[in-house]
Amino acid sequence: MANTFTMRSATQHPLLSASSNFRLSCPASLRSQPAQPRRRNAMAIRNALATEQEVKAKVSLVRIGTRGSPLALAQAFETRDKLMATHSELAEEGAIEIIIIKTTGDKILDQPLADIGGKGLFTKEIDEALLEGKIDIAVHSMKDVPTYLPDGMILPCNLPREDVRDAFISLTAKSLGELQPGSVVGSASLRRQSQILYRYPNLKVVNFRGNVQTRLKKLDEGKVQATLLALAGLKRLNMTENVTAILSIEEMLPAIAQGAIGIACRSNDDTMVNYIARLNHEETRLAVTCERAFLETLDGSCRTPIAGYAHRDEDGKCLFRGLVASPDGTRVLETSRKGPYALDDMVAMGKDAGKELISKSGPGFFDW
Repeated sequence: MANTFTMRSATQHPLLSASSNFRLSCPASLRSQPAQPRRRNAMAIRNALATEQEVKAKVSLVRIGTRGSPLALAQAFETRDKLMATHSELAEEGAIEIIIIKTTGDKILDQPLADIGGKGLFTKEIDEALLEGKIDIAVHSMKDVPTYLPDGMILPCNLPREDVRDAFISLTAKSLGELQPGSVVGSASLRRQSQILYRYPNLKVVNFRGNVQTRLKKLDEGKVQATLLALAGLKRLNMTENVTAILSIEEMLPAIAQGAIGIACRSNDDTMVNYIARLNHEETRLAVTCERAFLETLDGSCRTPIAGYAHRDEDGKCLFRGLVASPDGTRVLETSRKGPYALDDMVAMGKDAGKELISKSGPGFFDW
């Protein structure tokens, strides 16, 4: 059972003020009645008004399901604002509400993600609420979304992608290369761990769970000498002042779909499909689809470091880079593809790149 908490997107729901003008609109015949009957009539009218308002609210209401972290809420509010800007009926007070749902990944903070196991650690409970009709749309960080969606659910919309690069944050060094041998870097990502150890084997990487604010607090307390965070999240939280340096794509290949927000709905809900279709950023959707085709082909577990990034280059073509690695960074396999920036071609590129790395890796490479 998912834990939920509801937030109204407006300061006041229309139902709260539905009968506020009752005395002004009350007929004289009612005002002349004795107090008790008049109160009963007033209550009946208030109830009727409330019922009418509730029906209207239910018709136009969009319930957005999201995790409760500051970053997840920032993404939900970004989605809300875009819906309000593109659909006038959703700009009315109370038309949109945000429902916070706690996921497995939010509940278990004392173990590495790889040890918890399973897919959809940050999405499963939200998707269940969607399919059960408790919410109308689900807002996800695309990097958390499994490659296979539950039956009855579609993900037809990606918002414009943020910066995909990783940010290096430290109080003692200006870059990973400047950290002293033996320095401890905190990260919950095996993708980051493997690439750090591949280039800087004299560093140590430890598990570092929690939201952005929690990780920065641990850094301030001296528990680690550095950490890496997605620049996209820091930008959405207006916290880029904490960044020491931005790592290039060449130094740290991003996670699949990093920086992209996905909006899901039920496959049979035409109203929601139409609402979110106008928010879709096609260039982002195609890039994310290419990267997810690569991930799906590899079918790696949560113990396998996998990275990939597709984007439109200066020639208008799709340039894709993919990587798989051993968690300790001793083996890193990379590949790249270039082709037309079109759905079928990009899916084929992602799949072909995945097949190449499977053949290069050999038996047992993904059995960590």
